[in-house]
Amino acid sequence: MQLDIITADKTLFSGQVEMVTLPGSDGSFQVLKDHAALVSSLVKGQVDIKSTENGNQSFDIIGGVVEVLNNKVVVLA
Repeated sequence: MQLDIITADKTLFSGQVEMVTLPGSDGSFQVLKDHAALVSSLVKGQVDIKSTENGNQSFDIIGGVVEVLNNKVVVLA
């Protein structure tokens, strides 16, 4: 699935991933391939990804929003 992590200044990550773990406002949650459509607010925490190309990576965010739709995940942080 495609993941884009975007800030006001730049794109932190763009690529294919197997899994992403996000710090939701009601607790952490994971998104896998073929996940149902979702929009959620995010709080300060860590976005952990398992990339098909670059292995495991982590990014710290201070909040934002995530949208999941048709195997594309967009994080606006």
